[in-house]
Amino acid sequence: MDNMGKKILFLGFLFFSCLGFSQKKYAADKYFEDYAYKKAVKLYEDIYNDGTDSYKVLSRIGDCYYFNANFKEAEEWYSKLIDKYLSVLSPEYFFRYAQVLKSNGKIEVSDKWMLKLNEIKKDDSRAQYLVDNQGYFSEYTNRKKTYINIHNLATNTKYSDFGGFMLDDYFYYASTKPDEENKKIYKWNNQPHLNIYKSKEVFNPGTLILDVDASEKVNSLSSKYHESSVAITKDRKTIYFTRTSFDGKKLRGGKNKIANLKIYKAQKIGDVWGNIKELPFNDDSYSVGHPALSENEDELYFSSDMPDGFGGTDIYKVDIIGENDFGRPVNLGEDINTEGREMFPFIGDDGTLYFSSDGHLGLGALDIFEVKKEQNSYKKPVNVGAPVNGAYDDFGFVINTKKNRGFFSSNRKEGKGDDDIYSFLIYHCKEDIKGIVTDAKDNTPIKEALVKLVDKEGKILAEERTGEDGGYAFYQIDCNREFVVVAEKEDYDNDKKDTETLDVDGEGIITNFQLKSLIVEDQIVINPIYFDFDKYDIRKDAAYELENVVAVLNNNPNMIIKIESHTDSRGPADYNRNLSDKRAKSTRDYIIARGISANRIESALGYGEDQLLNDCDDAKKCTEEEHQKNRRSYFYIVKNE
Repeated sequence: MDNMGKKILFLGFLFFSCLGFSQKKYAADKYFEDYAYKKAVKLYEDIYNDGTDSYKVLSRIGDCYYFNANFKEAEEWYSKLIDKYLSVLSPEYFFRYAQVLKSNGKIEVSDKWMLKLNEIKKDDSRAQYLVDNQGYFSEYTNRKKTYINIHNLATNTKYSDFGGFMLDDYFYYASTKPDEENKKIYKWNNQPHLNIYKSKEVFNPGTLILDVDASEKVNSLSSKYHESSVAITKDRKTIYFTRTSFDGKKLRGGKNKIANLKIYKAQKIGDVWGNIKELPFNDDSYSVGHPALSENEDELYFSSDMPDGFGGTDIYKVDIIGENDFGRPVNLGEDINTEGREMFPFIGDDGTLYFSSDGHLGLGALDIFEVKKEQNSYKKPVNVGAPVNGAYDDFGFVINTKKNRGFFSSNRKEGKGDDDIYSFLIYHCKEDIKGIVTDAKDNTPIKEALVKLVDKEGKILAEERTGEDGGYAFYQIDCNREFVVVAEKEDYDNDKKDTETLDVDGEGIITNFQLKSLIVEDQIVINPIYFDFDKYDIRKDAAYELENVVAVLNNNPNMIIKIESHTDSRGPADYNRNLSDKRAKSTRDYIIARGISANRIESALGYGEDQLLNDCDDAKKCTEEEHQKNRRSYFYIVKNE
């Protein structure tokens, strides 16, 4: 894609058809400094073919391809640079090489080079992000479904079409497509200059595809240089837009004679935009562009390479104080900005910040990130993942959550031209989770059972009590997600089931439960209590089961029980009787330690092998399963008023 610092040089110079070495070198360097990369790379490659493979020549050929997003060619030339000059390589080329490798699908090799960057430059946040999250690629490519029906717009051309702003069913964007007034070629990418267009949004409910109709150039904002990236106030009276520094007649540059980007504003006068003025915090010596309004329109966000930032371009905000007054630009800080490029900010209706970055960990070159706002501060950026992000540049993200739609730009390979604009829909799918809770013994409904809906991280999302029919329901649950549904009731053993919603809007998911009563006739019935061989200490799994006994006793404050413990026939009878008695008393002591009064346990006795449930005595050889039946504990209810 075209870099945010799309810069234009004042001074022209002649390009002779027959150049010697020094002339080629001068011309190549000059074109490179002018950001005319497509012209520069041809000359540098001629110099290389003439036998010069210096650090400067190899790096600049790679850079020419890198800055024009020709990542296959950039990889080839950066590889030559690294092979010959690894020991003196600038850390930035470790990063750029890793980026082009990733864009070319070589993820593991790319990560290795980013880790090498971390070795030589420990304070580089871009490499540290990888150190902290080496499983990122799988995570980002398997994100929860959010954005669907990605569609290449009908208005895209073989030229550069990008950016966007949504208002009144119109979509505003920038394009380099030529027309009668827009034929002059911009040296960076050999395309005409950018102009602002608008198109009517068109949604097809049958195909669920968002597109736009024919484009209309916003002539009142057009000059003979670049215009792009608009933001319009809700009252439709003011527009902010990006333009190359221009005084109405000619370009205006700083000390290096480079014309940078600036943000301008205009007022609606009738049906056209007029009274165009540049904002007071612009400067001839650096670029300011890509305006975005906060949800309350009291702040303006933008990108800039002004001094004292964190990287190539950073995101800033400035207070809008009055009609023409603005505060001092404030950098959003190191949690948002990196040593790389942060660009194209956009603020959603809920205050969420969206932006593009090649400094945060991503799937390719520029990736789109979102940052939630909490109490006037931003959290850590989150990569929105595939399918919006991919191997190449993804940027210019705008979204309308009320209409469940949005747009973004990308130079991905399957596009029509340089940069293309893609539409998307917000995944909207809701399902109900319903069920009935019944008694496992007689299948009768259990009313007033508590049913919980829990996400995979353990957060309780909702709770419902069952009705007279034992039924419960959770309505409008996100589709295509995994949950755990938990059912519990006093004096019943809890149960839980993994549940997954489908990908069908309005579908009903049935999750029924049959709970086992902990009180069966004159006993509290729990799963077997196990002890280690020849031990009577309460194990962790035994403690878990005994908590059910504690719960029943707490639910029934007048209940009195007695505990019996039994063993199988293996070993001396006296020894087994003594061991089982110790186990019964350990069980009693655990229950008392959990806050149950001692006088509610009438007795705790061990009977050893005296009361076998089968004929597995010392005279008969039995299986382990048969012996297991005799190793048991009983919790008899003596009284329950």
